[in-house]
Amino acid sequence: MPASASRLRADDGSTTVEFVAMLPVVVVLALAAWQVLVAGQAAWLSGGAAAAAARAQAIGADPRAAARGRLPGPLQRGVRVRTKDGEVTVRVVVPVIVGRGSLGSFTARAHLRDQS
Repeated sequence: MPASASRLRADDGSTTVEFVAMLPVVVVLALAAWQVLVAGQAAWLSGGAAAAAARAQAIGADPRAAARGRLPGPLQRGVRVRTKDGEVTVRVVVPVIVGRGSLGSFTARAHLRDQS
């Protein structure tokens, strides 16, 4: 048997071993990318929630309910809505995708004149 054929047989399992060794790295990178997307979504939607809360306050509706209505379930947890002098401040907490806790929060402000 030629030397190259015996070497190929010796390398048969190395691809599997390399794949199994790299799998945790791929999973960690995928989770990190997903976490970045969740943080970006929280940042983006906090502005929309603040605008919805300001609109609701301007027409005499509940700004807290309006802000929560603009956020998906996981981002509704820990949301804070404050109103002061016609300005609405919405704080959206960035949840951790694995485990419990948060990675921080984003705050957005909006203001509309009273329309009632």
